[in-house]
Amino acid sequence: MVSRPERPLRLPRLRHWRDWQSLAFLAALPALAAWQWVHGFHWLLYGAMLFLTLGVGVIHHNHAHLRMWRGRWANRCIDFWLTLLQGHPTFVFWPAHVANHHRHRHGPDDAARTYRFCGDTNHLLGYLLHPLQAASVLYPVFTAWLRRLRRPWPGAWRYCMAQYALWLASWVGLLALDWQKALVFVVLPQLHGLHWLLAANYLQHAHADGWPRPRGATLGYAHNFEGLINPLLFNIGLHTAHHEHSKAHWSALARLHREHYRARVEPVLNERGVIVYMARVFVVGALMPRYRSRSLMSPNSPPLC
Repeated sequence: MVSRPERPLRLPRLRHWRDWQSLAFLAALPALAAWQWVHGFHWLLYGAMLFLTLGVGVIHHNHAHLRMWRGRWANRCIDFWLTLLQGHPTFVFWPAHVANHHRHRHGPDDAARTYRFCGDTNHLLGYLLHPLQAASVLYPVFTAWLRRLRRPWPGAWRYCMAQYALWLASWVGLLALDWQKALVFVVLPQLHGLHWLLAANYLQHAHADGWPRPRGATLGYAHNFEGLINPLLFNIGLHTAHHEHSKAHWSALARLHREHYRARVEPVLNERGVIVYMARVFVVGALMPRYRSRSLMSPNSPPLC
């Protein structure tokens, strides 16, 4: 009997070398939380943790579009690691984001379109409420998708349920160990990251045009933010290029934006930076109307609510 030659052990390979930045974020966040759990609260380290929760949300998003590794098991490990760090299962990006938001591009069938919630707004209250509003309409999308998945794809359904089980078990275990530390160093940072994950939709699309435009017309469905947000947070500000090339690696978006989309987007949607934009529209605009944004939605559009 001839024995089969043993396959050499192959280490997983990253799809793109720039994802070492992603791995650094995924390692630094729990390290800072663990250090403070043992040694006590430090405001500078806690501030760094809150920033890292933003990065984890973007990595979660990027990994849903283009898997980080070239191996199944490495990607599954990242799925579970992101579930633990994000405080929510990773599978939700498929039904809520890829199959919904990217399919409909802020259009009238997009479940979490910003103008769905009684008016085409772009102000501070709308920004603060949007994560709660979006969650209220997206959770039925998750549950309906899981119901449809269960019979034809039971293995995939169990994989999604395992993510829920891991997340809930981590909360129960850490709260039982020390509920005060768990709230401060785990739960609150996760909720902060989830807020920004959902609120990003408002920043990227509020007052943009959610209705289809003729071929060749300017692109008006998303804001783009240039500046430091992009090297720090994986080019998350370059939203039009991402929508047009959802399978492109995040490191390619700066070139795509610069060479192909910046000139094709409505000029008012290209912003220098997200902090400047938020300060102008949400704070100064509340006091001085000339600094408020103006909706690009056509006045002849069907009712928004």
